[in-house]
Amino acid sequence: MENLNRGVIAINQGGGKVFVSWRLLGTEPADTKFNLYRITGKAKPAKLNKEALTKGTNFIDEKVDTTQVNTYFVKTVSGKIEGKASDSFVLAANAPAQNYLSIPLQTPERYTPNDVSVGDLDGDGVYEIIVHQAGIGKDNSQKGITDEPIFEAYKLDGTFLWRINLGKNIREGAHYTQFMVYDLDGDGKAEFACKTADGTTDGKGKVIGDAKADYRNADGKILDGPEFFTIFDGLTGEALATTDYIPARGDLGGWGGKGGNGGNDKSGNRSDRFLACVAYLDGKLPSVIMCRGYYGRTVLAAWDWRGGKLSSRWVFDSKDGDNPFSGQGYHNLTVADVDADGKDEIVYGSMVVDDNGKGLFTTGLRHGDALHVSDLDPSRPGLEVFGVHEIEVKAERPGAALYDAKTGEIIWRKNEGQDVGRGVAEDIDPSNEGAEMWWSGSGGLFNAKGDRIGDNPSSTNFVIWWDGDLSRELLDGNHIDKYKVGRLFTAENCSSNNGTKSNPALSADLFGDWREEVIFKTNDKKELRIFSTTIPTEHRLPTLMHDPQYRLSIAWQNVGYNQPPHTSYFLGTGMKTPPKANITVK
Repeated sequence: MENLNRGVIAINQGGGKVFVSWRLLGTEPADTKFNLYRITGKAKPAKLNKEALTKGTNFIDEKVDTTQVNTYFVKTVSGKIEGKASDSFVLAANAPAQNYLSIPLQTPERYTPNDVSVGDLDGDGVYEIIVHQAGIGKDNSQKGITDEPIFEAYKLDGTFLWRINLGKNIREGAHYTQFMVYDLDGDGKAEFACKTADGTTDGKGKVIGDAKADYRNADGKILDGPEFFTIFDGLTGEALATTDYIPARGDLGGWGGKGGNGGNDKSGNRSDRFLACVAYLDGKLPSVIMCRGYYGRTVLAAWDWRGGKLSSRWVFDSKDGDNPFSGQGYHNLTVADVDADGKDEIVYGSMVVDDNGKGLFTTGLRHGDALHVSDLDPSRPGLEVFGVHEIEVKAERPGAALYDAKTGEIIWRKNEGQDVGRGVAEDIDPSNEGAEMWWSGSGGLFNAKGDRIGDNPSSTNFVIWWDGDLSRELLDGNHIDKYKVGRLFTAENCSSNNGTKSNPALSADLFGDWREEVIFKTNDKKELRIFSTTIPTEHRLPTLMHDPQYRLSIAWQNVGYNQPPHTSYFLGTGMKTPPKANITVK
């Protein structure tokens, strides 16, 4: 996994107080001790703690002269011996009292910053930002010409790295372009990967395929012409390898129709439903999986990027509507090691595909909009999957269900025959053991056993670890609430993405301690702001980005209908010490 640096962050809180936070790495002992240092102006480093720090990896530095430059760094402590100084964070003189980093954007005219992903593009242990700049988009069911999807990469200081324009032969919309940012070959630097077409222009200005080709029909749909899959250099945006997209469109009517399995949709609404993810299929190096279809025929194609060459690992194809693995996909997916063999599976909604590309099981619960996988019930072995379901035709299927991630056994089911659009699973109530679940029309909050334990939370959207306890908070629109408490934070002059979905550009543990940051665009579309908590905590956990399931959740968060990330272990009130991650860093 990524060889991250210490991720020190210092936030001016005003009144001479500075909140400092840093990472405990997943490769370190849980009881690693730290000393924290500050350099004010040109003075010598001053140690801020009397005794080595052994609790939360955060600290409030008081009586700071913030009119001067203040530089913070930490050192590990073993006995009486200190380690090397970490990379430092420089708090500028007279830095404003604000809990965010600002990244100025070069947003094209008529475009709006949309989904964001992160990766260490240059191998320095610090994440860079990749933003999808979205113009006019259309849903698959809608007619009309769209703008060309654009992607841009920035460093955290706002340095512009590259722009990739996917061209007129890639339609703009939530279901078309799923982009993956990950170190696919283990060289310490992340790549960028997505579906491309004739006219895609890479970060060096080179055009892929025929620059003059235009396959848009009278409805603005793109139902003809070649489709490609491209790996781009993460640092430069240069196209490194391009191959045919698997699978090809084939028979447009063969991807499912109105009722799910039927073959009557030739408009591209079903055939142009794309998903993507990254998974450690061999337990060592990640593969990228590009997917097509979920209402009927479903295809997952796993690719390896090794030694500068792109090769197909396997292709899973449900082929027709009578296959029990057809029609089980969601508007999103997740990746987890469901059978604890050190290799990842793809949880494709109501079914799971094994690391070898074979179907592991299908629940038959079919399509849905929201999917959550973690150790939701710590009293049961292994992981659980919570999902909500669309009922396209009257059927004896649940609107919400919890199932065992390893076997597909349905643990409980609710709202029979009802169409449920949104649902969340996470520990938000510290008075209840394990995670809670709630959904549209749930009529309350339910525990992992399926029992109603309380009233509905204020939102059914994203969740975030933000305050000082271990339970998670509610993230919706541009604000954060705590269940039964109320509003904790509002990102002023910022807005969420994707209309009524109201999701952030990204939520992830990007730096500092294990709590999560959240990225929003400013209302004027000229800036991304990365907000970080300034609430102290004594709880200590390794950076969530060194938990493979959580890190892969950040890679797929932009896919389809965005969903919040989850860890491979139960993280919440009353949790056990998480197992040490079985990872190595490059």
